Amino acid sequence: MKHLGFSGEEILETIGMVRHEKLDIRTVTIGISLFDCVADDCATLCANIHAKVTRVARDLTKVSAEIAREFGIPIVNNRIAVTPVSLIAGRCGPDEMIRIGETLDRAAHELGIDFIGGFSAHVEKGMTAVDRALIASLPDTLAATRRVCASVNVGSTRAGLNMDAIGLMGRTVKDIAAATAEAGSIGCAKLVVFCNAVEDNPFMAGAFHGASESDCVVNVGVSGPGVVLRAVEEAGDVDFGALTAVIRGTAFKITRAGELVGRAAAARLGIPFGIIDLSLAPTPAERDSVARILEAIGLDRVGTHGSTAALALLNDAVKKGGAMASSYVGGLSGAFIPLSEDAGMIEAAEKGTLTIDKLEAMTSVCSVGLDMIAVPGDTPAATLSAIMADEAAIGMINRKTTAVRIIPVVGRTVGDTVDFGGLLGRAPIIPVHGEASTRFVARGGRIPAPLQALIN
Repeated sequence: MKHLGFSGEEILETIGMVRHEKLDIRTVTIGISLFDCVADDCATLCANIHAKVTRVARDLTKVSAEIAREFGIPIVNNRIAVTPVSLIAGRCGPDEMIRIGETLDRAAHELGIDFIGGFSAHVEKGMTAVDRALIASLPDTLAATRRVCASVNVGSTRAGLNMDAIGLMGRTVKDIAAATAEAGSIGCAKLVVFCNAVEDNPFMAGAFHGASESDCVVNVGVSGPGVVLRAVEEAGDVDFGALTAVIRGTAFKITRAGELVGRAAAARLGIPFGIIDLSLAPTPAERDSVARILEAIGLDRVGTHGSTAALALLNDAVKKGGAMASSYVGGLSGAFIPLSEDAGMIEAAEKGTLTIDKLEAMTSVCSVGLDMIAVPGDTPAATLSAIMADEAAIGMINRKTTAVRIIPVVGRTVGDTVDFGGLLGRAPIIPVHGEASTRFVARGGRIPAPLQALIN
Protein backbone atom coordinates (compact mmCIF):
# COMPACT_ATOMS: atom_id res chain seq x y z
CA MET A 1 0.00 0.00 0.00
CA LYS A 2 1.24 3.48 -0.88
CA HIS A 3 -0.16 6.84 0.20
CA LEU A 4 1.56 9.97 -1.09
CA GLY A 5 4.85 8.07 -1.23
CA PHE A 6 4.56 6.53 2.24
CA SER A 7 4.46 2.77 2.78
CA GLY A 8 1.78 0.90 4.68
CA GLU A 9 4.40 -0.11 7.25
CA GLU A 10 5.20 3.55 7.97
CA ILE A 11 1.51 4.38 8.36
CA LEU A 12 0.97 1.48 10.78
CA GLU A 13 4.04 2.50 12.79
CA THR A 14 2.66 6.02 13.00
CA ILE A 15 -0.68 4.73 14.28
CA GLY A 16 1.22 2.83 16.98
CA MET A 17 2.98 6.02 18.09
CA VAL A 18 -0.37 7.81 18.29
CA ARG A 19 -2.00 5.09 20.37
CA HIS A 20 0.82 4.44 22.82
CA GLU A 21 2.97 7.60 22.97
CA LYS A 22 0.60 10.53 22.39
CA LEU A 23 2.05 11.56 19.03
CA ASP A 24 0.00 14.36 17.53
CA ILE A 25 0.07 16.94 14.78
CA ARG A 26 0.16 20.06 16.88
CA THR A 27 -0.91 22.35 14.06
CA VAL A 28 -1.80 22.60 10.41
CA THR A 29 -1.11 26.24 9.57
CA ILE A 30 -2.05 27.98 6.33
CA GLY A 31 0.21 30.92 5.52
CA ILE A 32 -1.55 33.67 3.55
CA SER A 33 -0.01 36.70 1.84
CA LEU A 34 -1.92 39.94 2.34
CA PHE A 35 0.11 42.10 -0.02
CA ASP A 36 -2.71 42.08 -2.58
CA CYS A 37 -5.12 43.35 0.10
CA VAL A 38 -3.47 46.77 0.42
CA ALA A 39 -5.91 49.67 0.08
CA ASP A 40 -5.96 53.45 0.55
CA ASP A 41 -8.36 53.33 3.50
CA CYS A 42 -8.70 51.07 6.53
CA ALA A 43 -12.26 49.97 5.81
CA THR A 44 -11.34 48.64 2.37
CA LEU A 45 -8.17 47.05 3.72
CA CYS A 46 -10.14 45.21 6.41
CA ALA A 47 -12.73 44.06 3.88
CA ASN A 48 -9.99 42.77 1.59
CA ILE A 49 -8.25 40.95 4.45
CA HIS A 50 -11.47 39.30 5.59
CA ALA A 51 -12.39 38.22 2.07
CA LYS A 52 -8.99 36.67 1.30
CA VAL A 53 -8.48 34.90 4.61
CA THR A 54 -11.95 33.36 4.59
CA ARG A 55 -11.60 32.33 0.94
CA VAL A 56 -8.18 30.69 1.16
CA ALA A 57 -8.75 28.90 4.49
CA ARG A 58 -12.44 28.04 4.09
CA ASP A 59 -11.83 24.26 4.01
CA LEU A 60 -9.03 23.99 6.57
CA THR A 61 -11.00 22.65 9.53
CA LYS A 62 -12.99 20.24 7.34
CA VAL A 63 -9.85 18.83 5.70
CA SER A 64 -8.04 18.52 9.04
CA ALA A 65 -10.95 16.58 10.50
CA GLU A 66 -11.05 14.26 7.49
CA ILE A 67 -7.31 13.53 7.69
CA ALA A 68 -7.40 12.99 11.44
CA ARG A 69 -10.18 10.43 11.03
CA GLU A 70 -8.61 8.71 8.03
CA PHE A 71 -5.05 8.45 9.39
CA GLY A 72 -5.94 8.17 13.07
CA ILE A 73 -3.56 11.02 13.95
CA PRO A 74 -4.92 13.78 16.22
CA ILE A 75 -4.62 17.29 14.77
CA VAL A 76 -4.73 19.55 17.80
CA ASN A 77 -4.97 23.02 16.25
CA ASN A 78 -5.85 24.66 12.94
CA ARG A 79 -4.13 27.99 12.47
CA ILE A 80 -3.52 30.80 9.99
CA ALA A 81 -0.44 32.98 9.62
CA VAL A 82 -0.61 36.18 7.58
CA THR A 83 1.86 38.73 6.25
CA PRO A 84 3.16 40.95 9.08
CA VAL A 85 0.41 43.53 9.40
CA SER A 86 2.82 46.46 9.65
CA LEU A 87 3.93 45.72 6.07
CA ILE A 88 0.46 46.11 4.59
CA ALA A 89 -1.20 48.67 6.88
CA GLY A 90 -0.11 51.80 5.02
CA ARG A 91 -0.71 54.89 7.14
CA CYS A 92 -2.96 53.22 9.72
CA GLY A 93 -2.88 54.61 13.24
CA PRO A 94 -3.42 52.68 16.50
CA ASP A 95 -7.23 52.79 16.30
CA GLU A 96 -7.19 51.46 12.75
CA MET A 97 -4.72 48.75 13.79
CA ILE A 98 -7.23 47.57 16.39
CA ARG A 99 -9.84 47.32 13.61
CA ILE A 100 -7.45 45.16 11.57
CA GLY A 101 -6.89 42.91 14.58
CA GLU A 102 -10.64 42.58 15.11
CA THR A 103 -11.05 41.73 11.41
CA LEU A 104 -8.51 38.93 11.69
CA ASP A 105 -10.19 37.65 14.84
CA ARG A 106 -13.62 37.68 13.20
CA ALA A 107 -12.32 35.79 10.16
CA ALA A 108 -10.70 33.15 12.40
CA HIS A 109 -13.91 32.79 14.40
CA GLU A 110 -16.02 32.30 11.28
CA LEU A 111 -13.62 29.64 10.01
CA GLY A 112 -13.39 27.80 13.34
CA ILE A 113 -9.64 28.50 13.48
CA ASP A 114 -7.85 28.28 16.83
CA PHE A 115 -5.31 31.08 16.33
CA ILE A 116 -4.32 33.58 13.65
CA GLY A 117 -0.81 35.00 13.74
CA GLY A 118 0.91 37.84 11.94
CA PHE A 119 -0.20 40.90 13.89
CA SER A 120 3.48 41.65 13.71
CA ALA A 121 6.25 44.16 13.07
CA HIS A 122 9.94 43.85 12.24
CA VAL A 123 11.90 46.63 13.91
CA GLU A 124 15.40 45.20 14.32
CA LYS A 125 17.00 48.25 12.68
CA GLY A 126 14.42 50.95 13.31
CA MET A 127 10.73 51.72 13.72
CA THR A 128 8.44 53.37 11.18
CA ALA A 129 5.28 55.25 12.12
CA VAL A 130 3.18 52.21 11.20
CA ASP A 131 5.38 49.94 13.36
CA ARG A 132 4.85 52.27 16.30
CA ALA A 133 1.12 52.33 15.65
CA LEU A 134 0.92 48.54 15.67
CA ILE A 135 2.90 48.29 18.90
CA ALA A 136 0.78 51.03 20.51
CA SER A 137 -2.37 49.09 19.59
CA LEU A 138 -1.23 45.79 21.13
CA PRO A 139 -2.78 46.18 24.61
CA ASP A 140 -6.24 47.00 23.22
CA THR A 141 -6.00 44.55 20.32
CA LEU A 142 -4.98 41.57 22.44
CA ALA A 143 -7.60 42.44 25.04
CA ALA A 144 -10.37 42.77 22.43
CA THR A 145 -9.57 39.56 20.50
CA ARG A 146 -9.38 35.88 21.42
CA ARG A 147 -7.50 34.31 18.50
CA VAL A 148 -5.09 37.00 17.33
CA CYS A 149 -1.39 36.42 18.08
CA ALA A 150 1.30 39.06 17.74
CA SER A 151 5.06 39.24 17.42
CA VAL A 152 7.72 41.90 17.21
CA ASN A 153 11.22 41.16 15.91
CA VAL A 154 13.64 43.46 17.76
CA GLY A 155 17.03 42.12 16.65
CA SER A 156 19.01 40.04 14.22
CA THR A 157 22.55 38.89 13.63
CA ARG A 158 22.78 41.21 10.62
CA ALA A 159 21.25 44.30 12.20
CA GLY A 160 22.07 44.07 15.91
CA LEU A 161 19.58 44.87 18.67
CA ASN A 162 17.17 47.81 18.56
CA MET A 163 17.26 48.87 22.20
CA ASP A 164 14.67 51.61 21.64
CA ALA A 165 12.24 48.92 20.49
CA ILE A 166 13.23 46.59 23.32
CA GLY A 167 12.61 49.36 25.86
CA LEU A 168 9.22 50.03 24.28
CA MET A 169 8.29 46.34 24.34
CA GLY A 170 8.94 46.10 28.08
CA ARG A 171 6.46 48.91 28.67
CA THR A 172 4.02 47.40 26.17
CA VAL A 173 4.03 44.01 27.90
CA LYS A 174 3.17 45.76 31.19
CA ASP A 175 0.26 47.51 29.46
CA ILE A 176 -0.98 44.24 27.93
CA ALA A 177 -0.83 42.57 31.34
CA ALA A 178 -2.94 45.36 32.82
CA ALA A 179 -5.42 45.31 29.93
CA THR A 180 -6.04 41.57 30.40
CA ALA A 181 -5.60 41.44 34.19
CA GLU A 182 -9.01 39.88 34.82
CA ALA A 183 -7.97 36.86 32.73
CA GLY A 184 -4.60 36.34 34.45
CA SER A 185 -2.82 38.79 32.10
CA ILE A 186 -3.27 36.20 29.35
CA GLY A 187 -2.82 38.79 26.61
CA CYS A 188 0.93 38.53 27.18
CA ALA A 189 0.76 34.84 26.24
CA LYS A 190 -0.29 35.92 22.74
CA LEU A 191 2.81 38.08 22.14
CA VAL A 192 6.35 36.97 21.27
CA VAL A 193 9.38 39.27 21.15
CA PHE A 194 11.87 37.77 18.68
CA CYS A 195 15.44 37.97 17.52
CA ASN A 196 16.13 36.37 14.12
CA ALA A 197 12.46 35.47 13.56
CA VAL A 198 11.87 32.91 10.80
CA GLU A 199 9.29 33.34 8.04
CA ASP A 200 7.78 29.84 8.00
CA ASN A 201 7.16 29.02 11.66
CA PRO A 202 3.73 27.35 12.09
CA PHE A 203 3.75 27.58 15.91
CA MET A 204 1.96 30.32 17.84
CA ALA A 205 2.21 32.88 19.14
CA GLY A 206 5.06 33.75 16.79
CA ALA A 207 3.77 32.56 13.43
CA PHE A 208 3.63 34.96 10.49
CA HIS A 209 3.75 34.53 6.70
CA GLY A 210 7.09 35.96 5.60
CA ALA A 211 7.49 38.49 2.82
CA SER A 212 9.54 36.01 0.76
CA GLU A 213 6.83 33.32 0.90
CA SER A 214 4.42 32.51 -1.93
CA ASP A 215 0.78 33.62 -2.01
CA CYS A 216 -0.32 30.79 0.27
CA VAL A 217 1.23 27.64 1.71
CA VAL A 218 0.53 24.78 4.14
CA ASN A 219 3.00 24.35 6.99
CA VAL A 220 2.71 21.61 9.59
CA GLY A 221 4.01 21.49 13.15
CA VAL A 222 4.42 18.02 14.61
CA SER A 223 5.21 17.24 18.23
CA GLY A 224 6.19 14.02 19.94
CA PRO A 225 7.87 14.41 23.34
CA GLY A 226 6.12 11.25 24.57
CA VAL A 227 7.49 9.23 21.64
CA VAL A 228 11.05 10.42 22.31
CA LEU A 229 10.67 9.84 26.06
CA ARG A 230 9.68 6.22 25.54
CA ALA A 231 12.58 5.68 23.11
CA VAL A 232 15.09 7.11 25.60
CA GLU A 233 13.69 4.97 28.42
CA GLU A 234 13.83 1.82 26.31
CA ALA A 235 17.41 2.58 25.24
CA GLY A 236 18.64 2.15 28.83
CA ASP A 237 22.12 3.11 29.98
CA VAL A 238 23.79 3.39 26.58
CA ASP A 239 26.50 5.97 25.95
CA PHE A 240 25.73 9.36 24.46
CA GLY A 241 26.64 8.35 20.93
CA ALA A 242 24.17 5.48 20.97
CA LEU A 243 21.54 7.60 22.71
CA THR A 244 21.85 10.29 20.06
CA ALA A 245 21.27 7.67 17.37
CA VAL A 246 18.10 6.49 19.15
CA ILE A 247 16.69 10.04 19.36
CA ARG A 248 17.69 10.78 15.78
CA GLY A 249 15.91 7.66 14.53
CA THR A 250 12.79 8.50 16.52
CA ALA A 251 12.75 12.06 15.18
CA PHE A 252 13.03 10.62 11.67
CA LYS A 253 9.84 8.62 12.17
CA ILE A 254 7.95 11.57 13.70
CA THR A 255 8.96 13.82 10.82
CA ARG A 256 7.77 11.31 8.24
CA ALA A 257 4.40 11.17 9.98
CA GLY A 258 4.16 14.95 9.90
CA GLU A 259 5.02 15.14 6.23
CA LEU A 260 2.39 12.51 5.48
CA VAL A 261 -0.28 14.74 7.04
CA GLY A 262 1.14 17.94 5.55
CA ARG A 263 1.19 16.66 1.99
CA ALA A 264 -2.28 15.18 2.33
CA ALA A 265 -3.63 18.48 3.66
CA ALA A 266 -1.93 20.49 0.92
CA ALA A 267 -3.29 18.21 -1.82
CA ARG A 268 -6.86 18.39 -0.51
CA LEU A 269 -6.75 22.13 0.06
CA GLY A 270 -5.19 22.81 -3.33
CA ILE A 271 -2.42 24.82 -1.66
CA PRO A 272 1.33 24.18 -2.03
CA PHE A 273 3.04 22.23 0.76
CA GLY A 274 5.61 24.33 2.58
CA ILE A 275 7.53 22.88 5.51
CA ILE A 276 7.31 20.40 8.34
CA ASP A 277 8.38 21.87 11.68
CA LEU A 278 9.53 19.09 14.00
CA SER A 279 9.47 20.76 17.39
CA LEU A 280 9.10 18.81 20.61
CA ALA A 281 6.35 21.07 21.95
CA PRO A 282 5.14 19.74 25.32
CA THR A 283 1.68 19.83 26.86
CA PRO A 284 0.63 19.70 30.52
CA ALA A 285 0.18 15.90 30.20
CA GLU A 286 2.68 14.13 32.47
CA ARG A 287 4.67 12.20 29.84
CA ASP A 288 4.27 14.74 27.03
CA SER A 289 7.23 16.61 28.48
CA VAL A 290 10.66 17.74 27.34
CA ALA A 291 11.70 17.92 31.00
CA ARG A 292 10.93 14.22 31.45
CA ILE A 293 13.13 13.41 28.44
CA LEU A 294 16.05 15.31 30.00
CA GLU A 295 15.47 13.49 33.28
CA ALA A 296 15.39 10.15 31.45
CA ILE A 297 18.78 11.05 29.98
CA GLY A 298 20.11 11.13 33.53
CA LEU A 299 19.13 14.23 35.50
CA ASP A 300 17.44 13.93 38.88
CA ARG A 301 15.42 17.01 37.97
CA VAL A 302 15.61 19.41 35.06
CA GLY A 303 17.41 22.61 35.99
CA THR A 304 20.27 20.89 37.80
CA HIS A 305 23.83 20.83 36.46
CA GLY A 306 23.98 19.05 33.12
CA SER A 307 20.57 20.30 31.95
CA THR A 308 22.01 22.55 29.24
CA ALA A 309 24.23 19.78 27.87
CA ALA A 310 21.35 17.29 27.86
CA LEU A 311 19.11 19.76 26.05
CA ALA A 312 21.84 20.47 23.49
CA LEU A 313 22.10 16.75 22.73
CA LEU A 314 18.32 16.43 22.42
CA ASN A 315 17.88 19.50 20.22
CA ASP A 316 20.68 18.55 17.84
CA ALA A 317 19.56 14.94 17.51
CA VAL A 318 15.98 16.01 16.77
CA LYS A 319 17.17 18.43 14.06
CA LYS A 320 19.40 15.79 12.47
CA GLY A 321 16.63 13.20 12.48
CA GLY A 322 14.25 15.67 10.87
CA ALA A 323 16.75 16.64 8.19
CA MET A 324 17.32 12.96 7.36
CA ALA A 325 13.58 12.36 7.01
CA SER A 326 12.55 15.24 4.80
CA SER A 327 13.95 17.86 2.47
CA TYR A 328 11.28 20.26 3.69
CA VAL A 329 12.11 20.63 7.38
CA GLY A 330 11.81 24.28 8.38
CA GLY A 331 10.34 26.61 10.94
CA LEU A 332 12.08 26.25 14.29
CA SER A 333 12.43 22.44 14.59
CA GLY A 334 14.03 21.18 17.80
CA ALA A 335 12.91 21.26 21.43
CA PHE A 336 10.72 23.87 23.12
CA ILE A 337 10.90 24.58 26.85
CA PRO A 338 7.71 26.54 27.66
CA LEU A 339 7.50 26.69 31.43
CA SER A 340 3.72 26.64 31.82
CA GLU A 341 3.10 23.90 29.23
CA ASP A 342 5.45 21.20 30.54
CA ALA A 343 4.59 19.23 33.69
CA GLY A 344 8.25 18.51 34.45
CA MET A 345 9.30 22.13 33.99
CA ILE A 346 6.49 23.30 36.28
CA GLU A 347 7.52 20.81 38.97
CA ALA A 348 11.19 21.86 38.76
CA ALA A 349 10.29 25.55 38.98
CA GLU A 350 8.07 24.94 42.00
CA LYS A 351 10.91 23.05 43.70
CA GLY A 352 13.32 25.91 42.95
CA THR A 353 15.63 23.81 40.77
CA LEU A 354 14.68 25.62 37.58
CA THR A 355 15.26 29.37 37.73
CA ILE A 356 15.02 32.10 35.13
CA ASP A 357 18.83 32.19 34.92
CA LYS A 358 19.02 28.47 34.18
CA LEU A 359 16.20 28.76 31.67
CA GLU A 360 18.12 31.53 29.92
CA ALA A 361 21.23 29.33 29.75
CA MET A 362 19.20 26.48 28.29
CA THR A 363 17.75 28.75 25.60
CA SER A 364 21.21 29.06 24.07
CA VAL A 365 20.87 25.46 22.84
CA CYS A 366 17.10 24.95 22.35
CA SER A 367 14.76 25.96 19.54
CA VAL A 368 13.48 29.29 20.78
CA GLY A 369 13.82 30.98 24.15
CA LEU A 370 12.13 32.06 27.37
CA ASP A 371 8.63 30.80 26.71
CA MET A 372 5.49 31.23 28.84
CA ILE A 373 7.41 32.57 31.83
CA ALA A 374 5.13 34.02 34.52
CA VAL A 375 6.73 36.63 36.79
CA PRO A 376 5.40 38.91 39.54
CA GLY A 377 2.96 41.55 38.33
CA ASP A 378 5.01 44.35 39.87
CA THR A 379 8.12 43.50 37.80
CA PRO A 380 9.40 46.83 36.38
CA ALA A 381 9.12 47.39 32.64
CA ALA A 382 12.88 47.97 32.42
CA THR A 383 13.50 44.54 33.95
CA LEU A 384 11.26 42.94 31.30
CA SER A 385 13.16 44.83 28.60
CA ALA A 386 16.51 43.72 30.03
CA ILE A 387 15.34 40.09 29.97
CA MET A 388 14.36 40.56 26.32
CA ALA A 389 17.75 42.12 25.57
CA ASP A 390 19.62 39.22 27.17
CA GLU A 391 17.64 36.68 25.19
CA ALA A 392 17.97 38.62 21.93
CA ALA A 393 21.75 38.86 22.49
CA ILE A 394 21.96 35.07 22.69
CA GLY A 395 20.17 34.85 19.35
CA MET A 396 22.21 37.60 17.72
CA ILE A 397 25.61 36.18 18.68
CA ASN A 398 24.72 32.55 17.99
CA ARG A 399 22.89 33.16 14.69
CA LYS A 400 19.76 31.46 16.00
CA THR A 401 16.15 32.36 16.67
CA THR A 402 15.44 33.37 20.24
CA ALA A 403 12.26 34.73 21.74
CA VAL A 404 10.64 35.92 24.94
CA ARG A 405 7.02 35.27 25.92
CA ILE A 406 6.88 36.65 29.43
CA ILE A 407 3.80 37.34 31.55
CA PRO A 408 3.90 39.77 34.49
CA VAL A 409 0.70 38.55 36.11
CA VAL A 410 -1.14 41.44 37.73
CA GLY A 411 -1.84 40.84 41.41
CA ARG A 412 0.35 37.73 41.68
CA THR A 413 3.74 37.23 43.30
CA VAL A 414 6.38 34.54 43.73
CA GLY A 415 4.83 31.31 45.00
CA ASP A 416 1.47 31.95 43.35
CA THR A 417 0.24 30.06 40.30
CA VAL A 418 -1.80 31.20 37.32
CA ASP A 419 -3.88 28.74 35.29
CA PHE A 420 -4.31 29.60 31.60
CA GLY A 421 -6.12 26.39 30.69
CA GLY A 422 -5.79 24.12 27.67
CA LEU A 423 -2.42 23.80 25.97
CA LEU A 424 -1.18 26.95 27.75
CA GLY A 425 -1.27 25.07 31.06
CA ARG A 426 -0.48 26.62 34.42
CA ALA A 427 2.52 28.67 35.40
CA PRO A 428 4.20 29.09 38.77
CA ILE A 429 5.22 32.71 39.34
CA ILE A 430 9.02 32.65 39.43
CA PRO A 431 11.32 35.38 40.76
CA VAL A 432 13.40 37.80 38.75
CA HIS A 433 16.40 39.73 40.01
CA GLY A 434 15.50 42.71 42.15
CA GLU A 435 18.45 44.85 41.11
CA ALA A 436 17.43 47.47 38.54
CA SER A 437 18.42 47.55 34.85
CA THR A 438 16.79 50.94 34.27
CA ARG A 439 19.93 52.91 33.30
CA PHE A 440 21.01 50.13 30.92
CA VAL A 441 17.71 50.10 29.04
CA ALA A 442 17.40 53.90 29.07
CA ARG A 443 20.55 54.34 26.95
CA GLY A 444 18.54 53.46 23.86
CA GLY A 445 20.02 53.34 20.39
CA ARG A 446 21.20 50.13 18.83
CA ILE A 447 23.60 47.45 20.09
CA PRO A 448 25.71 46.90 16.95
CA ALA A 449 25.70 43.66 15.04
CA PRO A 450 28.58 41.31 15.89
CA LEU A 451 31.60 41.11 13.61
CA GLN A 452 30.41 37.76 12.25
CA ALA A 453 27.50 39.57 10.60
CA LEU A 454 30.00 41.25 8.26
CA ILE A 455 31.71 38.02 7.22
CA ASN A 456 30.22 36.34 4.14
